[in-house]
Amino acid sequence: MLTLIYRGILVFMALFVLRCLFRERSFWKQVTAAMVLIPMVLRILMIK
Repeated sequence: MLTLIYRGILVFMALFVLRCLFRERSFWKQVTAAMVLIPMVLRILMIK
């Protein structure tokens, strides 16, 4: 049960980071958002 809540929170946060990734005009801010998003996706998929 706790794993599902953890994944739900991560999906929620990943959606906001994705939104920021596509709305941002600065290339470096997009790169930063992508760098934050990659570990989140790996944790959602439970890949260490």
